[in-house]
Parts: sequence; structure tokens; C-alpha cells
Amino acid sequence: MKHILVFLGVCISFLGYSQDFELTVRANQVIPQKKVFLEWINGRGQAIKVDSLLPNAQKQVVFKGKVIDQGGFYLINFFDVPNPQKVLVILEGGERVLVQADGINTPEKAGSFQLQSESPNIVYMNQLFALTNTLQAKVAVWTKELQDKPGEQARIQAAFDAAQQAQFAKIKALIPSMGTHLVALWATNFLPADKELTLLEEIGERFHKARPNHPQVKPFLENLKRLKGVSIGSEAPEIALPTPAGPIMRLSDLRGKYVLIDFWASWCGPCRRENPNVVKTYAAYKDKGFEIFGVSLDQDRSAWLKAIENDQLVWKHVSDLKYWSSAGAQAYQVNSIPQTFLLDREGRIIAKGLRGAALDQYLAQLFKDK
Repeated sequence: MKHILVFLGVCISFLGYSQDFELTVRANQVIPQKKVFLEWINGRGQAIKVDSLLPNAQKQVVFKGKVIDQGGFYLINFFDVPNPQKVLVILEGGERVLVQADGINTPEKAGSFQLQSESPNIVYMNQLFALTNTLQAKVAVWTKELQDKPGEQARIQAAFDAAQQAQFAKIKALIPSMGTHLVALWATNFLPADKELTLLEEIGERFHKARPNHPQVKPFLENLKRLKGVSIGSEAPEIALPTPAGPIMRLSDLRGKYVLIDFWASWCGPCRRENPNVVKTYAAYKDKGFEIFGVSLDQDRSAWLKAIENDQLVWKHVSDLKYWSSAGAQAYQVNSIPQTFLLDREGRIIAKGLRGAALDQYLAQLFKDK
């Protein structure tokens, strides 16, 4: 079988890997007397600074060393300023990687970057970046078109759904050839996890057999177990987080109603664009036994509260202001937003990912005889 042959080839190749790496980083812009930092992401998702260098006259630094704990996910942190540009690099030893980056983010635009290397991890990362950049470019065109032609929403949404499904198919086709390089774990972030449980289980089994003690494999397998716990038909995990007023509110407090758990954030453009649709949906069904439980992945309390006020989000809200480390996001394995889970009156998950017209249609059928 092709899967097995690729897998064995990758396993054998790891045995010959050098643990040393060389990472050359060039910035288009630098901040005088500010260092470029190399950070290692541990198994708990925490970024730990492991090295730092001042750029030379050519705006360049070169990090050399041995990979930590069998290799893993590293971040290049440009100058460690507020809202720094950070670039992900996967290092497993033996790599020579060139990173060319803007070096800064601006309020108008995130800094761009390029990765160059013959490392399989970097080669596959670039292919994934190319796929996502292509879709993002289409989304930008559709967003402008929607502003000019709001009546075309259904057609534009259908075009987006088709393009997204095509991207998913291309990513799924790439993953088997990644073997047990760590990029295969990272690639799963680009897929709708709840709809790809079989594929995720195949990847988990592959890594469990080949690299069971790797610090990035263990949390992947643990997250996979939790993800299976938020599948359709399962009881929704509890969420108990602070409200805007301060007191803790529990998801289970809403038992007896149909509840839409809405993961969002003030900084999430797609979330904010979707909010007017959610406001209309809530107004239509709130008196029929429907409630929304908004879980924000914000870090800035004032930005969170301002977005609630500006977008007129009059339903229930909670947040621990921990960004992607939010306890709610962790419990539901949320790695992209907006994301939704619809619960029945007994607190069981009956649908996922409903937005816009799809949510309206589902609720219309749900409340048809109520």
C-alpha cells in the first residue's frame, strides 16, 4: 500500500537526521537595538525564548543549534514588540532554512514572509501557504463584491463554500505523503476537524506507532480524544467563564433551550461580518426557546466589550480573555473562528459550523412546529 511505503521511508529517514539546524533570518525592516528572538513551542502550546540575536548591517541573523526534544514548532519573533510579526518554522534537525520577512506588522496589514529550504517540512508548509493564500485572495474579492452587491450574498457564499471544499480536498491529498514529518500534524489545522475524524485518527495512529513519545504527538493524541467528545450526538462539554459583568456563567445554566455556542472575537473580521446575520437570527428565534452563548477569544477586555456594544450582540457572553488558550476553545478543539455548535434542550450537540443561511434554514425546520 502506498501509505505504508511512504510511512516506512519517512521513519527510516529520521534515523539518519542530524540534530543540527541553521536558520538564516532576513528582515526588510529592523528596529534599532532590538533583537530577533527564536522561540520553541512546548507541548502545552507555550512559546519559550531559546535564543536571540541583533541583526547585522545586512538586517540578518543566523540561528544555529540542535533541535530541542526531537524537534518541533519554532517561532521567529521579530523584535518582541507589541503585536510583533511572528513566523512559524518547523525544525526537526538537519535543516538549512532561509526566512525573508517584512519584520513588522502594521495596523493595516500583517507582515509578509517567505520560507526557503529543501526540508520536507518547509516544502509542504509552502504548499499549504500557497493554497490558503489563493483562497484568501478570492475571499478579498468576494468581500468587496458583497459590499457593492449585497443581494448577491447567496451566490458568493456558494462560491466560497465550493472553493473551500476544493482547498480541503487538496490538503487531504497532500497529507499522506507527509508521512510522520511534523508538518502533517500542522496541516490538520487547515481542515474542519469535526468532519475529518477518520483522517485525524489515521494520522494519530501513524504518529503513535512511529513517534509515540514526541512532545507534539502526545497533545495531538489527547486533543483527538477530546475532539471525539464534541462530535454530533455527544453531550456538550461544560464551559464556565466570566461574563462582561464579572460573575461566572455556565453553559449548563441554559439547559431547556436550544443553544448556539458562538466562538468569535472582536479582532476576527469574518466574525464581525457575520454578526449582523446572527443578530437577525437571534431576534427571530429568541422568544421560541433559542439562546446564543458567545465565547470570545479576545485578549483585550475593552475591545471585547466595545465589539459587543457596536455590533449590538444582546445575547449571553463569556470570555477568560486568553486568546487561543481560552478554556472554552480548548474544550471544543476550536482552532479557527467563527465556529458554532448547536445544542438541543438536553445539552447534546446536534449540529456544527452553522452560519448565515444554513443556520436560518436549520432553525426554521427546528422550530417549524413550535
